Amino acid sequence: MPRKTDGMPFEIHPSPKKTKDGRNILYVRPRSNQKITMEQLDDYCAQHYALRSGELTRAFRAFIQATGYYLSEGYRIETLIGSFAPKIGLKRELTDPDEVKTYDVQFEGIEYKSVKEFEKSVLSWLDGFRRVNNPNVQQLMADESHMNKALQENLKRYNGYVTTRSFAYSAGITYYSARKQLDAWCQGENPRLLKTKRGQEYIYTEL
Repeated sequence: MPRKTDGMPFEIHPSPKKTKDGRNILYVRPRSNQKITMEQLDDYCAQHYALRSGELTRAFRAFIQATGYYLSEGYRIETLIGSFAPKIGLKRELTDPDEVKTYDVQFEGIEYKSVKEFEKSVLSWLDGFRRVNNPNVQQLMADESHMNKALQENLKRYNGYVTTRSFAYSAGITYYSARKQLDAWCQGENPRLLKTKRGQEYIYTEL
């Protein structure tokens, strides 16, 4: 049977969860390291949707400024592509509401929920799926130069810290493997990273 050449490319990876007989349960994800830049998206829309060059980029920049203001005031913003809302949390574990002070609260990111119309647009273009060869995670993790490069790229991109998810994406490895590597860099007599809990996730900063 000929190999499928169209559709969304996906990879197969073992998860840390195991069956009763000790075998890793599999999961799939879109092929890693696929991305399109804002400039490329802008050019595409100029060519196919009658937008002026740079118009989409300017609209996004205005969107960021305007929504940033309303999100900082705690609003949920309803748009054509979905809703956006601020996520906040406590810096420390508390049980008494009277003990919660304003300085205990921190911003933890932006929650996004897509609308059905946006999802239908994806489905209208989707032509099934096709399997691609996975990167060899063990080889990648054994490549010290590759792992160091991925770490430094993340530290630079996120102003001195890295998360498990961002590191996994940059290194082309699984979430489980990324966490294992980051935790390893936090151990030993001369640890390279410091692991700190921030809201519902951990961040790693360079020592």
